[in-house]
Amino acid sequence: MKKLFILLFTCSFLSAAAQNSARIYIEKYKDIAIEQMNEYGLPASVILGVSMHESGNGTSKIARYLNNHFGMKGKNSSTEIRSSYRGYESVKESYDDFIGAMNRSKKFRELFTQFSDYDYRNWVLGIQRGGYAASKTWGSQVLATIRKYKLYEYDNRPENYTEPAGYDNPIGPAKAPAASSSIYKVKKGDTLLAIAKRFGISLKYLMSKNSLSNSHLAIGQILKL
Repeated sequence: MKKLFILLFTCSFLSAAAQNSARIYIEKYKDIAIEQMNEYGLPASVILGVSMHESGNGTSKIARYLNNHFGMKGKNSSTEIRSSYRGYESVKESYDDFIGAMNRSKKFRELFTQFSDYDYRNWVLGIQRGGYAASKTWGSQVLATIRKYKLYEYDNRPENYTEPAGYDNPIGPAKAPAASSSIYKVKKGDTLLAIAKRFGISLKYLMSKNSLSNSHLAIGQILKL
């Protein structure tokens, strides 16, 4: 009985410690995730969910010695550990490289035009399908982290947003929110002409639809398609 009590106490203590480390991690890095979401369009919940999962809330060896929070492979100059993972000067640099990886590969880059900056489920499944991790349960684990800590609250969700049916199912396809196919949030480097071509509509139609008198755009501007 005493051994059982000790085991239960230990499990409870470890669970509380893990949750505490997660909360600390979120508070420390959520601003970076939100900033990247607003600039590039990848949900902050996904950025945080992936980094928390890959770094063990910043406690893994590669996180502590290499500032690597996304499990990116590459060279490092660490004398502390021998590792095939990439080393960074700062955690922020690791976050930037994750966004860079999403933009460098065609299979990830197309997600920016397919899904909105609050459609975290389809983003995670898209990243998994793109081969980001070998584990078949990777997507489900990241989604579980997002939901457990309500990371979606940091995303740019419209007012009165309601998740589509089946959205909370960790496996299988989900219908993306209708808003993600009828609106587009302007990102860094976008031009009006490029957006029109991307969605197969005319520049004149896009300007008329949004009552635009010129082609000037602002990062974060919402366009009707």
